[in-house]
Amino acid sequence: MKLSTKGRYGLRAMLDLAINSENEDAVCIQSISERQNISESYLEQLVRKLRTAGLVKSVRGAGGGYRLAKPADQISVGDVLRALEGSIEAVTCGAPGEDGHCEQMDVCVTRLVWDRVNKAIEESVDSIMLSQLVEESRRKNSAAQMDTKECVN
Repeated sequence: MKLSTKGRYGLRAMLDLAINSENEDAVCIQSISERQNISESYLEQLVRKLRTAGLVKSVRGAGGGYRLAKPADQISVGDVLRALEGSIEAVTCGAPGEDGHCEQMDVCVTRLVWDRVNKAIEESVDSIMLSQLVEESRRKNSAAQMDTKECVN
């Protein structure tokens, strides 16, 4: 499975929102764009999809922008990827026949492999919550700051 920039950049934007909107302040597209080095117009497209999926909400007016629509511990990486990429299957089985089903479906042994691979991907991305990424980001940033202080001294 190869993710497009939609999935990769969208996940970065969601992480940025989670980190920077914890105190209930809305985060503007421009600030995400600057921190993540993603164009504003592309971010707007991604946020539109994330909003449609119910993962972010917009805040209008002065100090407006975007916030997570639900707590970070209730949003999985899988939720974000599905909202932006659609299906996250690594392999879709066979060429469908006229009825929309694979003609070999009942006898295809390799289908067991693809089903297992797809299930493993789904379970993996659904088990990683945005809140876990926030914590990991904090740990990495804290460690990087400690390394910088050691170099200065």
